[in-house]
Amino acid sequence: MKILVLNCGSSSLKYQLIDSDTEAVLAKGLCERIGIEGSKLKHQPAGKDDVIFNDYMQDHTVAVKMVIDALLDSNHGVVSNVKEINAVGHRVVHGGEYFANSVVITPEVKQAIQKCCELAPLHNPANLIGIDACEKIMPGVPQVAVFDTAFHQTMPERAYLYALPYEYYEKYKIRRYGFHGTSHKFVAQEAAKMINRPIEESKIITCHLGNGGSICAVRNGKSIDTSMGFTPLEGLVMGTRAGDVDAAVITFLMEKENLTPAEMDNVLNKKSGVLGISGVSSDFRDIEGAKDEGNVRAEAALDIFAYRVAKYIGEYAASMNGVDAIVFTAGLGENSGSIRRLICDYLAFLGVHIDSYNNSLRGKAIEISAPDSRIRVLVIPTNEELMIARDTKDLLDK
Repeated sequence: MKILVLNCGSSSLKYQLIDSDTEAVLAKGLCERIGIEGSKLKHQPAGKDDVIFNDYMQDHTVAVKMVIDALLDSNHGVVSNVKEINAVGHRVVHGGEYFANSVVITPEVKQAIQKCCELAPLHNPANLIGIDACEKIMPGVPQVAVFDTAFHQTMPERAYLYALPYEYYEKYKIRRYGFHGTSHKFVAQEAAKMINRPIEESKIITCHLGNGGSICAVRNGKSIDTSMGFTPLEGLVMGTRAGDVDAAVITFLMEKENLTPAEMDNVLNKKSGVLGISGVSSDFRDIEGAKDEGNVRAEAALDIFAYRVAKYIGEYAASMNGVDAIVFTAGLGENSGSIRRLICDYLAFLGVHIDSYNNSLRGKAIEISAPDSRIRVLVIPTNEELMIARDTKDLLDK
């Protein structure tokens, strides 16, 4: 079965065509600047060089059509007929309380995704546009929605409810939803294989660390708590997001700086995090470079980040009454041995010891804990596209 995996942003579209039987990526690519002058499609067939198509894409329907044309192209394509594409799997950011699993897309599913648009105004509308575009370009081809939030719908009430008047949950569904669920689910499953333990009998803490980041407590294959909340703003210190902040600070600053709600939201989401602390950059590589040159604010930003990650790991180890494995994934988690070392230095109380050589390696799934470590520590490259393809195949097989 060949599955086209789509991830639609407001002005972008990432895709992979995956053979679900072998899990090989046949082709992948990115449409950029959709609806903006200078739009282009970067297409890469497996084992070949990138091909750039510079045609203007006025909307996502045109972008999907260009993707299909690239996949069928006589020189750069990987299928000879559109009918060879058996299904489309869509990344959808927010499923609210409607979806605890991936689902085959129906008109009712689209209505529910639409209802969640106010919870993810930048993402869900774009996701729906991608679904509609595929319906026009590939009529009759089954489509599946895989939700970032669905994996966390197994959280118990004690983990997802905020201590606010209960009526706000009833009226507005104010609660912790969590994000990065597809990534947390994928790496937890891979970790269980690596430690040779059934996922149904495991306690795993997954650390998705990129410019945005979240931690998840996965017990017996199910999410029981996660650091992101009602929005992706809560939790860790991130590239530009503040993470956990005393709510009174927000109203205090709004009064002192005469900020509107939109301006305050911009401060919290775009001007804070390690960028706000360091004053250098939201890119951890830049901050590490500044630290090496003696920048004390850059050093503080890295230590604060590592400290917050370690605090969540300790909290989740307590919530699961133990932990079998800690997993690092995503851009920062996969590639920065120094950040992993900073975090793990705080975890000696759990008996965590790191193998320096393995921790210096990049680009593959590897165990970085030393032989005497009481907890296994793993680095696993995430693959959300493959997880979407797996979910799509499983649903259609049923």
